[in-house]
Amino acid sequence: MGNIVKGGEFLIKEIPANEIFSLEELNEEQKMLRDSAKEFIDREVVPQKERFEKKDYAFTEEVMRKLGEMGMLGIAVPEEYGGLGMGFVTTMLACDYLSGVTGSLATAYGAHTGIGTLPIVLYGTEAQKQKYLPDLATGTKFGAYCLTEPDAGSDANSGKTRAKLSEDGKHYIINGQKMWISNAGFADTFTLFAKIDDDKNITGFVINRSELENPESLTFGEEEHKLGIRASSTRQVFFNDMKIPVDNLLGERNNGFKIALNALNVGRIKLAAACLDAQRRILNHSIQYSNERKQFGVSISTFGAIRKKIAEMATGVFVSEAGSYRAAKNIQDKIDELVAGGMNHQEAELKGVEEFAVECSILKVFVSDLAQHTADEGIQVYGGMGFSEDTPMEAAWRDSRISRIYEGTNEINRLLSVGMLIKRAMKGELDLLSPAMAISKELMGIPSFEVPDYSSFMSEEKAIIANLKKVFLMVSGAALQKYMMDIEKQQHLLLNASEILNQIYMAESAVLRAEKHFSPESVEAAMAQLNLYKAVEKIITAAKEGIVSFAEGDEQRMMLSGLRRFTKYTNHPNVVALTEKIAAHYIEKGTY
Repeated sequence: MGNIVKGGEFLIKEIPANEIFSLEELNEEQKMLRDSAKEFIDREVVPQKERFEKKDYAFTEEVMRKLGEMGMLGIAVPEEYGGLGMGFVTTMLACDYLSGVTGSLATAYGAHTGIGTLPIVLYGTEAQKQKYLPDLATGTKFGAYCLTEPDAGSDANSGKTRAKLSEDGKHYIINGQKMWISNAGFADTFTLFAKIDDDKNITGFVINRSELENPESLTFGEEEHKLGIRASSTRQVFFNDMKIPVDNLLGERNNGFKIALNALNVGRIKLAAACLDAQRRILNHSIQYSNERKQFGVSISTFGAIRKKIAEMATGVFVSEAGSYRAAKNIQDKIDELVAGGMNHQEAELKGVEEFAVECSILKVFVSDLAQHTADEGIQVYGGMGFSEDTPMEAAWRDSRISRIYEGTNEINRLLSVGMLIKRAMKGELDLLSPAMAISKELMGIPSFEVPDYSSFMSEEKAIIANLKKVFLMVSGAALQKYMMDIEKQQHLLLNASEILNQIYMAESAVLRAEKHFSPESVEAAMAQLNLYKAVEKIITAAKEGIVSFAEGDEQRMMLSGLRRFTKYTNHPNVVALTEKIAAHYIEKGTY
């Protein structure tokens, strides 16, 4: 095992290529799992795709049962509770390859294996795990997670659902309502959150619907009619004097908010994984259609405007994979390290995911934004046909839209990633201050005019990434000095900082992946270089907007000059040549 990096540490440390993990390094067991997931989806789901668009909820449930029989619902559940107990990377892989064809299945699968099962794995007592997990791992029962309420969305702790201890002290009586509950129509195991009496925080509970004394105490609204994910069962859930044993409290009283947050951290990186194969499939459809579609006597794949789209879509897939699997392996390594140090698996998994919460938020935002953009470009490649329900693009576009909303909206996640970094720095867990001070000194000094030696593969790209990290530290350091504890109120600036942060992490992931596994002439190197060029441009825009908004006079001039210095290429890439190289490769190959 290499050196274990800390969450957020990529900002202040040069990460060597041999320390990151990517899809090229899957072991035989992982490749078999990936292939069987892909084979199942192509055989069972692709030919029946229309049923999802026609709101065939029963079909979603049927496919989920089959996944249960294959063991695909129990990948992250420890073996002693009927699961396969596989590592974090493997759970990402399953989520990736099972989620690409339709958002309806992706949502049912994600809600069941993630937020529906994980809180019990991570916080359940031994008795609760013995009772609930074997059924959830095999798909005998399905799970749902009830957190959101009409007046409590992103602010989950403001929920009005209440739990009261019965007079004999043996039960909690729960009243309230939840909304947007995935899998509600066919779930039996419900994880729910309510405030006990006038507690400050919510508390978690778990219950099997089939075991309620009074079945009428748990009722449901009609299926919601949604823009996308049409065959994902989404209902309101009502608790009417629902009586559950005191033993069904999950974790500790008042600790529900922590359970909710940690379940969502895992949910965020898994959501990034769930968008990967969707991107690959949209790209493959676009390549095939552009090769077949003739205009002016030639395939439209010969037109530069189409080739540019395909090159950028392919680059997006490569970059999304690079960041997602890098972070997944970091989480797995952290879990393994904690277990080796004597911590129980439950606690280690919690701590491992919590350690990389910043990266989970970055991935959720970057990959879901990109998935939607890819679907949008897919429609464009198809032209008028893309707008028709007869082609796969229209459903892909509708399904991709929800990814930017659930598991915490992308805006909330952008604010979170920067906020969590600042908190880490304040607690002394991550030293952002020393490097930020060093940058101030560097800006006062005379720049070096030596031309660096960039003869080795990816050396200039890595130097640029190191400088982009300085941009983040320069801008956020100065903003922090100005606003101090009020920085949280400066959402415009935090959004700019988060754009810089996201672009750095993803660009570095792609560059290191290309350096570790591919040659300088490879199409993968071209994708890493093209993405970095675009990332630099986005960072310049975001940083400049921040600098001109909170700094003035000499400080503003100094920082703008620093921004120019830190975003300068010695050798600019030929962007059109890179784009053409990528497009030519995939158009000829016919697939990603």
